Formats: sequence, C-alpha cells, structure tokens
Amino acid sequence: MCVRRCVITVGDLGEFGVVNRITAQLPQGAAVMLGPGDDAAVIGAPDGRVAVSTDLLVEGRHFRRDWSRGYDVGRKAAAQNLADVAAMGARPTSLVVGLGLPADLPVSWLDELTAGFADECGVVGASVAGGDVTRCDLVVLGVTALGDLGGRAPVLRSGARPGHVVAVAGRLGHAAAGWALLEAGVSVDTPGLRAAVAGHRRPCPPYASGVEAAELGASAMLDVSDGLLQDLGHVARASGVRIELDPAAFTVFTTAEPVVAAAKELGADPLEWVLSGGEDHALAAVFPAEVSLPESWQVVGRVAEGSDVVVRGRAIGHRGWDHFR
Repeated sequence: MCVRRCVITVGDLGEFGVVNRITAQLPQGAAVMLGPGDDAAVIGAPDGRVAVSTDLLVEGRHFRRDWSRGYDVGRKAAAQNLADVAAMGARPTSLVVGLGLPADLPVSWLDELTAGFADECGVVGASVAGGDVTRCDLVVLGVTALGDLGGRAPVLRSGARPGHVVAVAGRLGHAAAGWALLEAGVSVDTPGLRAAVAGHRRPCPPYASGVEAAELGASAMLDVSDGLLQDLGHVARASGVRIELDPAAFTVFTTAEPVVAAAKELGADPLEWVLSGGEDHALAAVFPAEVSLPESWQVVGRVAEGSDVVVRGRAIGHRGWDHFR
C-alpha cells in the first residue's frame, strides 16, 4: 500500500498542477513573443508566413511505455514534427502540445517526457510555446510545429521534373530495425543492436539539411516518416512523374552497423528496412541535375517521365506504413 501512495501521479497534481509543472521546465526561445499562460501563444513570424504541421501519437500505436522511456517519447514526438517543418525548407521555431494522460501516470514519467521535448527543441532552437492537457485512458500526444521560411519559397512535393536527381539526408532503416528487434523480443546485448533500438526510440532528423536543400534549389522535398517508397510516392503523384531508385546507391544505409547487426540477428534483408521502414525522419529531396550536392546528401535515384516509384531490378513488396492497415 505504501509503495502505491509513495508514487506521485498526475492525478495527484490535478490539471493545473500538471500544466504548471510542465511549463516550469520549458524555456522559451527568441521566436516566442508570448509563451504559456494566456489563451494563445504569440510567435514571431519575420517572414510574414508560417509553416505549420501537426501529428498525433497514440500509446500502443506509435510507442509503447514498456519499450520507451518518457524522455524517448518526448524526443520522438518533437522530432517528427520539427522534421516536417524542416522538410518545407523552414526553420522550426516552436511547438504546441496537447496531452492526454492517464490519472495514474507517474509524475516522474511526465517529467521525463517534458525533458525530452525540451532537449529535442533545443537542437534547433525551438520552444514548446503552449498546449493543453486532459485525462485519457492512454497517453496521447497531439503536436503542432511552426516554422519560419526566412524569405525562401516553401519546398513542395510537386516540383520534381524528369531529369532531376533524388537524394536523401539522414539515416534510413535504423528505426525499422529497432522496432523489429523489440517486436521479436530478442536480447539487445551488443552495441549494434542497442544502437538500432535507440534508432526506433529516438530518431535523429537532419534538421539543418532542410534549409540547406531549399537554398541549393531543391524542387521537391519531404521527411521520411512512413517509408522511403511510400513517401516518394507522394512526390511522384504530386509531380506527375516516375521515380527510379538504384538499389546499389543504398549501400551507405544497408551497411550501417545498427542495420547490419539487426539484420544478422533476425535473418532479415536490410534493404527492406531502408526502403520501407519509417520513422527515421530522414529528408528526401529532388534537385536539378546540375546542382552540386554536399556530402550530407546521398543521390539514390532519378526522376523520369511516367508514374509511380520503382527500384531497378527489384520487385517491391511492402512499400511502407499505413495507419489504417
């Protein structure tokens, strides 16, 4: 009985105690003109335009508390939204967060979640500027990200043209490999396997590459959240083109130690994770062929006339994540 009463829960704090506890731990960046405390936050928009994206994360669907600490969930929830803003060529400035929390959730887990949000926002100089909380049977997070385009045109999905090249910045396959290990329940007892699981729990989007791509003249871009094939399919449809990927170009991803270690452990094909696994939040962009790309971008294919996404010399089975399947 004592053990239960010694664990302070969000129910013990109450709604406003939870809000006050969260906001006390979240510093505000330069873009936040008015932070938590009023009916709405006020965010500076020097460009005059605001890039906005939102995502929903539901316990049991997007994360499991027996697999991930609160800190990991906070980092992941912030990362996937900040990456969406970066994929438009914008600089992320702030997040607003809606939280559904079980009354018996330990306050220590909430503190970890808050720290995860703060640290991931700190990577790009953004802030959690406000939000809302309510009671819920599961942990549910609704996160909206805002960003500043800095005078640049937004990079859309519809600008790819035949003759352009397709390139990727960031990691591919790590999150899928980590999820597969956790799902299989294997003992994660080597550095490579631990790194793969860390890739599932806490993605590392290449935020700076979003603005970099926009300044280089990218014609289309998005973040890889549901699998490279699935997401490039959005570009192909929006642009009315065919995207042809070269499997040999993915060697840098398929030979990464975490992916190799997980594939060996599970007897899996690492290229399947690289092409179809989501939640690494790499950036995939299309550039005119004459653009000289820095080392942060790996060319993986080209744009042609036609439709769909194909991988040369390879039949495609699983194409990526679908939330309703």
